[in-house]
Amino acid sequence: MGYKIKEVREEIGMTQAELAEKSGVARSIINGLETGRTTTTTTDTLKKIATALNRKVSDIFFD
Repeated sequence: MGYKIKEVREEIGMTQAELAEKSGVARSIINGLETGRTTTTTTDTLKKIATALNRKVSDIFFD
């Protein structure tokens, strides 16, 4: 299962640094999730990222 964090982030014109600041999640974690180097993370982290992107958690997963 992959994440479409990058696609959603770019769609709204947000940088990784901005997402990191808004979500409280380290930029290195966001980068890892976007590039596929990190394949697992906590539900809390996904909730923080989704909230910062104004999306539901299910919206940041690939189908």
